[in-house]
Amino acid sequence: MTAIRHRDRSVTVAHHPGGWRPVLAAVAGSAIVGAACALDFDRLLAGIGQRFGPAAVASFRDWRRLLDEAPALSVPDKLRRVNEFFNRRILFLDDIKVWGQSDYWATPLETIGKGQGDCEDFTIAKYYTLLNAGMPNENLRLVYVKARIGGPSSTVQQAHMVLAWYATPDAEPLVLDNLITDIRPASRRPDLQPVFSFNSQGIWQGAGGGAPSAAAGPGRLSRWQDLLQRARAEGFD
Repeated sequence: MTAIRHRDRSVTVAHHPGGWRPVLAAVAGSAIVGAACALDFDRLLAGIGQRFGPAAVASFRDWRRLLDEAPALSVPDKLRRVNEFFNRRILFLDDIKVWGQSDYWATPLETIGKGQGDCEDFTIAKYYTLLNAGMPNENLRLVYVKARIGGPSSTVQQAHMVLAWYATPDAEPLVLDNLITDIRPASRRPDLQPVFSFNSQGIWQGAGGGAPSAAAGPGRLSRWQDLLQRARAEGFD
């Protein structure tokens, strides 16, 4: 995958059902520890300084400034500002290059500290930031998708993750992605096929309908649980 620097600042708000509605079919029996939290800024600041150094501290202060400004922003502006913050500042690199592991889900602090990450890291950082900017958890989903690299007619598919924002449970979501420059409704992302989605409240079956299945992405669910625990230890209490 290739990261594209964010240039287009447009956010299109959609209020009609779209092809991603089946993502909202809840998986029975899912119980996930909450992520919405009060931030311990002193602990976060100390941790990022010790682990990543002065440049990371400067990035952390910019991130905190964004959170301080968020209450005065409209929903479209919050989405745009958070999407821009990470798309512009974080360099896309595979986990093996950043962490020496084939699949590692970084906490927001680690992503800001490294200044590098893959699609999961972009998505997780945006999710935590929007939660702590006052966005309700029920409006946000981290969505595991199959992305057609090169456009909707491409035969090359790659596993990918994006963040979706739903104005209402039956609304067409807006998609925040590190691969393109603007925030688009799901209907304008025919290159993405949702598989399953999740947040700190549960995991949902992806597009395609049918009965809920607790088997959707069990390995990734365990990584999510691990991520939530590590984030709390860092100061996302």
